[in-house]
Amino acid sequence: MCGIAGLVLKPGRTPDLTVLDRMTGALAHRGRDGHGHHVAGNVALSHTRLAIIDLVTGDQPLFAGPAALVGNGEVYNYRELRTDNALVCATQSDCEPPLHLYRRDGLAFTEALRGMYAVAIHDRAARRVVLARDPFGIKPLYLAEIPGGLAFASEPAAIFATGLVAPRIRPEAREELMQLQFTTGAETIFEGIRRLLPGEAVVLADGAVVERARRPALPEGGPEPISEEAALARFAAAFRESVELHQRSDVPYGLFLSGGVDSAAVLAMMAQLNQAPVRAYTANFDAPGAADERARAEAVANAAGAHHVTITVTEAEVWRHLPQIVAAMDDPAADYAIIPTWFLARRARQEVKVVLSGEGGDELLAGYGRHRAAMRPWWLGGKAMRAHGAFDRLDVLREAPRIWRDGLAAAETAAFTPGRTRLMAAQALDIADWLPNDLLTKLDRCLMAHGVEGRVPFLDPGVAAACWRLPDGMKVRDGRGKWLLRQWLAREFPAADPFTKKQGFTVPIGAWIASAADRLAPLVAAQPGVAEIARPDRILPLFRAAAGKREGFAAWHLLFWALWHARHVEGRRMEGDVFEALATR
Repeated sequence: MCGIAGLVLKPGRTPDLTVLDRMTGALAHRGRDGHGHHVAGNVALSHTRLAIIDLVTGDQPLFAGPAALVGNGEVYNYRELRTDNALVCATQSDCEPPLHLYRRDGLAFTEALRGMYAVAIHDRAARRVVLARDPFGIKPLYLAEIPGGLAFASEPAAIFATGLVAPRIRPEAREELMQLQFTTGAETIFEGIRRLLPGEAVVLADGAVVERARRPALPEGGPEPISEEAALARFAAAFRESVELHQRSDVPYGLFLSGGVDSAAVLAMMAQLNQAPVRAYTANFDAPGAADERARAEAVANAAGAHHVTITVTEAEVWRHLPQIVAAMDDPAADYAIIPTWFLARRARQEVKVVLSGEGGDELLAGYGRHRAAMRPWWLGGKAMRAHGAFDRLDVLREAPRIWRDGLAAAETAAFTPGRTRLMAAQALDIADWLPNDLLTKLDRCLMAHGVEGRVPFLDPGVAAACWRLPDGMKVRDGRGKWLLRQWLAREFPAADPFTKKQGFTVPIGAWIASAADRLAPLVAAQPGVAEIARPDRILPLFRAAAGKREGFAAWHLLFWALWHARHVEGRRMEGDVFEALATR
């Protein structure tokens, strides 16, 4: 896990090394174990390293003939790629085989890769730079026009650090964020900053984009005929292989363990594959009525023989550190799960540099209630996914959001490919935007803020091939999602109690906002980013009512936006706790 950045300029221009240094500095938190750069002609590449594999010779950039590579992430099947392709490598780095495959296969080099990656390759012979991102969008990569060419980086903040692009808000994306808690598509919330889409490869030459290609994350076609026993055997083999690959590391690793079946499944497989106890980390909240997963997580951890650490997140700690947490989310996702994720990463970093997590299980195996609702036609109670936004009927915003669902509507159309069922289309919609732009952005930013690498073994081509085309009835049965995974757990790890109704993961941020409403609401209302979109007289009543579910979501989104806008648009340092940060202008 690392940070990458670079400049691809028009002919005759030379990269300014002070600009490159500023980009590198902005990514220092992503790689604290070293840095390097490559400058040739009108191209510059930069890398900050978090050393995970090949601690001795794995520094980047990597070179092969006329090509240089910088990469962020991990290519888990690097050993197999070397052997199967008879590659002669100078290092043991997982990122060197992709460089040799590029030289042989061109843009098709990503087809053999299993992992999470965002890479940049400067091909001096072809006078071009190739950027590529993994099919699920686990690792981020951003691209922007600058005077004289293009800049790219692992985070928008590094592009702004050039001083050549200013952070200007796209109102359409702001509507999405307020209503959905994330933004959709290739265009970010910032004017002129574009995400590479999951699986996308982009060719840059002479300061311009000249070619695009895309590797899909999901197999084509609809459900395939398969028996339950065959499906279970296929999943078990694919999942075992994926977890084994995701454990490849030259540094200690652990697991984020919730009370749900996804992380329990990862723990069960890790326990089978490891002789030493798995290090597992769980968060709970010191608040009346908050969902408490400690007991269930502790029982699962004990059954697996894991070394289990539980942290308690308090209201005081959240107010103290929330400005730092939001500062990490330069591509905003107003998901309150950023709070426990940030605290878990801070604690895990004391013992490990790599953490496995259960993200992706719900999306691949239809675990959300919205997936089950989407299966039904409208006359039987079915409904579109995310049909309602956080601020609907609350009369808080100055103007009612009108275009916030346009990006989702386009993604819905794209999700209905030939042969897919309603359920598969709903899953595909979540995989297209919710997964990369909320869950995986949250995991990437919150862990990288502490120099921890996050890995997601459900999001693997082998697991996707085993799960995606299952019949609907093997994903959803008896009103529960993830049926096949539950069946596997019931056989392999019954201590997970996989058919017990899930409690649901919540963060008591609404109750905390309500308790601090009289102090917090005036500070939020006074923020420039909030004042331009919300009615100031409606914020205090909203915050006082934030213990309610709908009001709590909306209040949290406004608080997040106030902090985020102050840090990432206004450029304020946001020192102190949440009250001090909002009061300082």
